[in-house]
Amino acid sequence: MNITAGKYKGQKIIAPDENITRPTLSKVRMSVFNTLQAMIDFEGSSFLDMFAGSGIMGLEAMSRGFDKVVMIEKNKKVFNVIKSNLKKYEKDNDIKLILGDSLKVCEKFSNTFKPDIVYIDPPYFSGVYEQSLEVATKICGGIVILEHVIELDLVDYTILKQKKYGDKYITFLTVK
Repeated sequence: MNITAGKYKGQKIIAPDENITRPTLSKVRMSVFNTLQAMIDFEGSSFLDMFAGSGIMGLEAMSRGFDKVVMIEKNKKVFNVIKSNLKKYEKDNDIKLILGDSLKVCEKFSNTFKPDIVYIDPPYFSGVYEQSLEVATKICGGIVILEHVIELDLVDYTILKQKKYGDKYITFLTVK
């Protein structure tokens, strides 16, 4: 797996066990960040990946110029792989990896961290989308991005853009 664009374009990233994580495909990552670039200026902005998985979305955000990147991962094995990948970037970037349950960790951010972008891509059938959205919208200062395969009840949100890639959707939204 490689970073697709930005100052670290082409850098190889070690992926965790594919039985545990499902890394976002490169064409989807490129589309997400190209769409975002049309909406906001990355410089001076912050990015939160609530379910880091492989860590590739946070690394893409860092590579493309986000000033601050925070990733949360619950699985200790996966956390250690991401931590290993981050070693070569930590010195020059404001990037933080947190081990823990993202729903609990994000509750603590309310006064300390208000990300401009929150990326939500939990295990597809984990049943945490609604809770994740609720928590994310409390702390998010801008756009929430969902990667999902099931239809979600988004009546309380304004959908800015939605794209479908095979069986998955990428939905950009804000709170109404």
